[in-house]
Amino acid sequence: MSNLPADGLMPFHAMEILKRAKAIEAGGRTVCHLEVGEPGSPPAPRVLEAVRQALPQAQGYTNAKGLPELREGLATYYAHQHNAAVDPDNIVTTMGSSAGFIIAFHTAFQPGARIAITRPGYPAYVNTLLGLGFAVTEIPLFPENGWKLTGADIAAAHEQTPFDGLLFASPANPTGAAVDRAQLADIVATCNQLGVQLISDEIYHGLDYRGPSVSALELTSNAIVINSFSKYYCMTGWRVGWMVLPDHLVRRAEILQQNLFISAPTLSQIAATVALSERDYSEQQKAGYAANRALLDDGLRQIGFQTGSPSDGAFYAYADISSFSNDSMSFCERLLEEAGVAATPGIDFDRAGGNRYVRFSYAGKAETMEIALERMRAFLK
Repeated sequence: MSNLPADGLMPFHAMEILKRAKAIEAGGRTVCHLEVGEPGSPPAPRVLEAVRQALPQAQGYTNAKGLPELREGLATYYAHQHNAAVDPDNIVTTMGSSAGFIIAFHTAFQPGARIAITRPGYPAYVNTLLGLGFAVTEIPLFPENGWKLTGADIAAAHEQTPFDGLLFASPANPTGAAVDRAQLADIVATCNQLGVQLISDEIYHGLDYRGPSVSALELTSNAIVINSFSKYYCMTGWRVGWMVLPDHLVRRAEILQQNLFISAPTLSQIAATVALSERDYSEQQKAGYAANRALLDDGLRQIGFQTGSPSDGAFYAYADISSFSNDSMSFCERLLEEAGVAATPGIDFDRAGGNRYVRFSYAGKAETMEIALERMRAFLK
């Protein structure tokens, strides 16, 4: 641990597990990949065909904000899916949601500002904020409340230690918890009352199993919304996402994009433009995740994991492993080495209480889920 940075930066353990899993596979063994949130299917066929046709001409940078046809397509998406009016000029195409977070933090806040996030939560939140020199407040969530954030939680945390912004995801990683319209309205209203800038991470939108995804843009024009083509559109590795900004932040975000990233990859933007019209394909993939969700939840319960209710959205099961171990890192290392099942330790998402939890991704194929459950059943005997 002595070689870790003094500012609290930690490795992204999901990627560390993936690296070790790839090494095991290179040695001739098979691994069931349940560690990363990566769809098991490629992008829609029309997306790949559009890229093949565009490849000879798709050289050079695009406008910093992105291709006009992509931003217009996204504005249409918000009109159709969320009944929200979004000006294409308020949309910036980004190198995945990761670049969107960096731009959002530097656009909306001064150096050293304090940003609140939930715990458990996506590990890149805290690591990116710390790496960029921002202060972090973690708001703890609990399984008894379905891992859901409330306005009261925000107000209580703000009273104890005031913060300038809140980064919030629904559906969330790793728990899959999603808030409904009334619950999101409570969060939006509380942020407005406290003068807290809301950043809404909507990367798992479309992957809700209990009702349509609710965007913060349905409720306010003051939020920064970040999304990506990685999950719903099966485009991990293409590094293309987008952000929607309030009027007063658009120009600063554009300038930061010009200087930090220039533009998102041209070919990826072409692919993304076509992907927006391929929602039938994405819905087919979602049906597969829903089946995997039921399969994995039932299987984990039978083995002895404590999973609570099935996740509201995304494609993760956040399982309590206290029946087997109180050290999620060691548990995941042994599970990989001895059983050939890759999963992510809960300490990735919760440095305080994550030793009791493991995240399993059900974004892959049903066959992978079945084999992984068989291997875990044998391993835990």
